[in-house]
Amino acid sequence: MRFPVLTSAEKLAALVDDIGFLPFFRGEIEGFSVEELTPSELWFADGVDGPWEWKGPAIRAAGCAYGKFYRGKAMYISRKFFPDFANFRRDGYDFDSRMDEGLARGRDVPVMEELWRSPFLLSKELKERVCFTAARKSAFDGSITHLQMMCYVNIADFEYARDKRGKVYGWGLAVYTTPEAFFGDDFRTHVYKNTPEQSYSMLEAHLTKLLPQASSSQIENLLGNR
Repeated sequence: MRFPVLTSAEKLAALVDDIGFLPFFRGEIEGFSVEELTPSELWFADGVDGPWEWKGPAIRAAGCAYGKFYRGKAMYISRKFFPDFANFRRDGYDFDSRMDEGLARGRDVPVMEELWRSPFLLSKELKERVCFTAARKSAFDGSITHLQMMCYVNIADFEYARDKRGKVYGWGLAVYTTPEAFFGDDFRTHVYKNTPEQSYSMLEAHLTKLLPQASSSQIENLLGNR
């Protein structure tokens, strides 16, 4: 399938909604990333919004999940497919159940507890709340990436600093949340509706049809890495 050239946040949001999955960076599957679909002149151009600036608007417009879901790198996933993706990645466990059965990593628990108390937190705020020691600071990045890979955490938006004229500058700060808070009852109702195996089979069939150029191992790598 040939995908359209991306020139705006609106086009990006529409494509995510249409095809369901889209990695941000180039990966194993040729032609299947924001990086490859965006003209080079829109990357880091002064006075011109590009993929970095589109992230927040695209998330809001598509109502999609965004986070480090693909080998520790960012990917957009539509609200239609994310419940089954999360079901497979979580292996059918919500985080409470994972803790009760001793399956949760200890260093991940404080991050989840903070997000349960305050469902939408800027990255720096979340880090400040859970990083009481130097050891915790070094572990935070690993924990937040792991929780995204397991689909217990996603990014709801990005916030930017502004200069005296109100112009945004610098790198956007991620607003972390949980899928339960971000999607609400729609997610809670559907996330464990199927078995993890059923969810995987459905997603595999969709991606195999969408990406005929991809091998079975490439599809498996896209969906896997729990």
